[in-house]
Amino acid sequence: MTQHDTVRTRSPWVLSLVRSYGSHILVPLFLAAGMALAYLGAFHHPQPRHLEVAVVGEGPQTQVLAQTLTDGSDGALIVHAVGSVDDARAQIADRTLAAAYSADADHAELLVASASSETTAQIAGRVFQQLAFDQNLPFRTVDVVPTGAEDPTNQGLFFLLVALSVGGYSSALALAVYAEKLRPWVTAVLGIATSAAVAAIGVLVAGPLYGVIDHGVWRIFGLAWLYVAAILAIGVALHPVLGRWTTPTLTLLFVMLNFTSSGGIFQTELQPRLFAGLESFWNGAAWLDAAKSVAYFPAAGIGGDVVQLVAWLVVGVVAAGVTRVLVRRHRPAAELRGPLSEEEEVVAA
Repeated sequence: MTQHDTVRTRSPWVLSLVRSYGSHILVPLFLAAGMALAYLGAFHHPQPRHLEVAVVGEGPQTQVLAQTLTDGSDGALIVHAVGSVDDARAQIADRTLAAAYSADADHAELLVASASSETTAQIAGRVFQQLAFDQNLPFRTVDVVPTGAEDPTNQGLFFLLVALSVGGYSSALALAVYAEKLRPWVTAVLGIATSAAVAAIGVLVAGPLYGVIDHGVWRIFGLAWLYVAAILAIGVALHPVLGRWTTPTLTLLFVMLNFTSSGGIFQTELQPRLFAGLESFWNGAAWLDAAKSVAYFPAAGIGGDVVQLVAWLVVGVVAAGVTRVLVRRHRPAAELRGPLSEEEEVVAA
């Protein structure tokens, strides 16, 4: 055999290796690019936009100050005039306002709620500290709704969201392998039980173990169960269609777009428009907002967030039903019944 023949013999093997490696490396490259674009895009340069704050006082002078601050912020702030400190506290407690500035002849203070967002409180502090300096007044910050003793950075519920999301879509991938061979009611029972287990693990760690949740544990567990169940349903729906691309798709939905739009690091008013827009309907944002309301802001209510979470679950269940029908039309019925054999489990793994 000549050298030329040897090269020709090896070429198909090399090309096959390149094609195989190329098809497998696409997923890691997608994840690397997606994570970089999502996280850096959302967090690299937070700037306030239409942040709802207030100045406390009555009369034309307060109204003029509020309008002047709004106009001078170039869209960063929307400053309202609030008649009293008590009214400002109430609006901060129901999350209508992010902060409120109050001043008299002796001092100035800024009312904030670190339980809503530590970063928002810090940014509002910088804005109004300069106003107090211009007025030659001593300045202090008053935390109207502080975080719990075991969650001083106000990141505990956000990290619980991370745990629920990763546990949810990982479980979805495991369940999806079996779902095509099980009856729908069996898949539903396994999904309910699995989502309850993932939610229970996360809430038990955040609550009794680390003390991040010191009250409302059962309500937060219910919200977590609903949230994880929707992720499982969506994962089961996508797997028959996307195959091995299910993992990067779920990562896109419930990591890249989910965490960045949830408000866990920066609130909506500090995010770029894409992620601020996602916050209005994404399920991670709904869960985190509801969990914070239960833990710190009972006056805010959670009805809208619950509707949003239920809508995601309904979409997932309907999509799972549709993909199941489509799969049954293209595969023999015998392949869709009964548990996996040992050999099939090895292949699926």
